[in-house]
Amino acid sequence: MSRLVILGSANADHVMSFEYLPAPGQTLMSKDYRLEHGGKGANQAVACARLRQPGNRVDFICHLGADGIAEQMSQSWCDDGIHPEGITKVDGQSTGTAMIFVGADGENSIGVSLGANASLTTEALAQHQMLLVDADWLLVQLETPTTTVAQALKSAKKHGANTLLNPAPATVLGTEIYKWVDIITPNETEAETITGIEVTDEKTAKLAAQMLHQLGPDTVIITLGSRGAYLSCQEFEGIVAGVDVKPVDTVAAGDTFNGALMVALSENLPMRDAVEFANHAAAIAVTRRGAQRSIPYRREL
Repeated sequence: MSRLVILGSANADHVMSFEYLPAPGQTLMSKDYRLEHGGKGANQAVACARLRQPGNRVDFICHLGADGIAEQMSQSWCDDGIHPEGITKVDGQSTGTAMIFVGADGENSIGVSLGANASLTTEALAQHQMLLVDADWLLVQLETPTTTVAQALKSAKKHGANTLLNPAPATVLGTEIYKWVDIITPNETEAETITGIEVTDEKTAKLAAQMLHQLGPDTVIITLGSRGAYLSCQEFEGIVAGVDVKPVDTVAAGDTFNGALMVALSENLPMRDAVEFANHAAAIAVTRRGAQRSIPYRREL
């Protein structure tokens, strides 16, 4: 049995759909509105829970507000098999909120209010130390305080876990955090933020990957949307092709990829095979609307 731990954000996603994304200063009437369960951490935890083999355990360390949407979200995660020990509801706080605009071509723009996510401090993390000690794999992102993310990576790594950092949203970090990271999974924008190299093709992806290796991670995976992902590790270097589908909504594509990647690696798949598995999971997700409700189950792959 593998123990998979995800630390990160949970948001209530307010989603509006448009023919095209509004330009600065432009007001458009949306075609529809819906309230979704989202947040990068929660999306990745749901992907892990739905794609794992029976017997593997998924824990999600997060902070929710003391409100009705928090009850709905936490119950839905438990229904998917996520253990509740890491889920904390914080009095006096509201659950994190995201405003998401989705265009007809599936592209999106997102704004986030952290809410209770911001209260997931290093002091709060200490209450979940045993989840990190017992973890075989840890997956983190950057929608919670970066000091907490760094502490979680350091603690899990010291106790023998394999660590994955999805550096999203794009943020400039100090170099110290990367030495606790085994696998880093930026998209093109995030890779450019960290390295200063604009990733436009395989050549520039390779340059960015080389710089990321120098920071610490042994494995670099730069996700390239519909083109797949650029993988740089000891066994393989190059593009692992994506799956040709017609996208409807790309909101949870990257999160599905990351959750699926950790599941595949926890089952000892070779790195290239794990990236292919993650590409397939993300491809299914983009053919559906919504964040967590778009994430596939293992049987669908």
